[in-house]
Amino acid sequence: MLHELTHGPKYVSELTEAVGMDSKTAAHHLTVLEDAGLLEHYYRGNRKYYRLVQSVRFEASPPPERSFVLQANERSMHSRSD
Repeated sequence: MLHELTHGPKYVSELTEAVGMDSKTAAHHLTVLEDAGLLEHYYRGNRKYYRLVQSVRFEASPPPERSFVLQANERSMHSRSD
């Protein structure tokens, strides 16, 4: 989900389709991420959009010697008019 949001705001249906998750599970994860201060939401019509508000860096190094890095840069989302 975080990786998808690095490309810009998305509404719940877009996120669930992109990550292959049901809407109830996605809503739970989005709430956890929002409570952690990584995301915020806004409404456009009847759609609830989520966007990143903080930098996120995730690193995992599963054996043998492989590396996975997800990084999102902080964006100035508050200057955007909704």
